[in-house]
Amino acid sequence: MTIRQVAKKIGRHHSSLSRELKRNAKHGRQYIPCIADKHANKVALRQRFRAALKNPLVFVYVREKLRLGWSPEIIAGRLPIDFPGESIHFETIYKYIYKKKNKRDKLWIHLEQSRKKRQIKNGRSVQKQSKIPSAVSIDLRPSEVLDRKIPGHFETDNLEGKKTDSKVLSSLVERTTRKVSLCLLPSKKSADKNTHTIQTLNTYPPHLRRSVTADNGAENTKHQELTDKTGVPVFFCHPYHSWEKGTVERRFRTVRRIIPKGTSLETYTQKDIQEIEDWINNMPMKVLGYLTPNELMANILTGTT
Repeated sequence: MTIRQVAKKIGRHHSSLSRELKRNAKHGRQYIPCIADKHANKVALRQRFRAALKNPLVFVYVREKLRLGWSPEIIAGRLPIDFPGESIHFETIYKYIYKKKNKRDKLWIHLEQSRKKRQIKNGRSVQKQSKIPSAVSIDLRPSEVLDRKIPGHFETDNLEGKKTDSKVLSSLVERTTRKVSLCLLPSKKSADKNTHTIQTLNTYPPHLRRSVTADNGAENTKHQELTDKTGVPVFFCHPYHSWEKGTVERRFRTVRRIIPKGTSLETYTQKDIQEIEDWINNMPMKVLGYLTPNELMANILTGTT
């Protein structure tokens, strides 16, 4: 019988039979069903053990860390540290997350922006003018601040919940280690902001108190009092230039994963905020060589780096 006649008799397409013969009757060999069956089982077994992300260990590791809020870059960088010899590129993780057949798992909700599609950031043009009395421009800030090699330079800002909230979240971030200090303030007044900033700065030794960079918000009008009590000069960004204090803005973006924009802060306690602070400071960062901010700060304080 011809292949087409056999295919019609057993209810299969003739091309399927043709491929089966090519796989198992090469180089003039006779087609032997039991040998073909063994080969098919072997191929099927090998395919079942092939994980979506290189191997089962990496597959489980990636999904577990994604649910902890780690970014694909952090996961890819930390994997060789936790499991020497294993590796994966962060782009592979992104492709896995956004692959059409994997979208039912909704892994994208664990990413920082929780977007269904990856987007490109765009900039904007703004003007320069300050309204803070006796403000010292960021243009006069020491150049050593930019390269982040010398620790002790900080950035500060406030994060609001709802516009009607009386509470506000204050943040102070050390630029070299990215270590963040968060405090839930009872009001938006500059006195409350100063109290948190002064208390936090005084927990650091004098050689790690070099400068503070702030924006032109009304909560920073008493900057001279902060300088008098800590000896730390305060420098002000140009108006609407939030990227000039990008470290604290980046930390707030992480906070927004827990406290989305528009969420009231009135329901949060300082204990809740402390848990968020600990979560951020104990998360490995690519820019820190996959150390955590707490680990790097501890190394600096002990003189091991």
